[in-house]
Amino acid sequence: MVRNLKFHEQKLLKKVDFLLWKVDNNLNEIKVMKKYYVQKREDYTRYNKLSRDIRSIASKIVNLDPESNFRVSSSARLLEKLYQMGLIPTRWDLALASNVSASSFCRRRLPVVMVRNKMSENLKEATKLVEQGHVRVGTEVIKNPSFLVTRALEDFVTWVDSSAIKRHIMEYNEMRDDYEFV
Repeated sequence: MVRNLKFHEQKLLKKVDFLLWKVDNNLNEIKVMKKYYVQKREDYTRYNKLSRDIRSIASKIVNLDPESNFRVSSSARLLEKLYQMGLIPTRWDLALASNVSASSFCRRRLPVVMVRNKMSENLKEATKLVEQGHVRVGTEVIKNPSFLVTRALEDFVTWVDSSAIKRHIMEYNEMRDDYEFV
């Protein structure tokens, strides 16, 4: 048996929707995490917070006086930074900064770059290869799949010299030197 609600309790319940909570409305989050094989929810929330911060900074810059030197210099610095990180395609339009999302950060993760460079067939396999230490960026061996690859580092994603995968690829291409791998 349920008691009758008092007037103020009924009024409070009118404001709360028990079916559509904002916290539980995470269908987009789940979709993005599955698409880019993000294993840790903390990584996605960090990307989401960063993208929100970027969008708020961009909107503040847009609201400045178009003639001011500060707006020109700050928008140029923001666009250059976002372009160098690979989050926007060009550095000429401030409207692109308002479109940065968590997916933009997910597209710059190391396993996604590996799949794009045809080093792996799918994201799950690429993530496994990164975690096992088969991939290096520049001179550093990377074991964290959430490593963000900038435009400058994108060309330096390669296999570790002692990797069995690199040895197999070299043998397949008939480029293996017998003295190189011992």
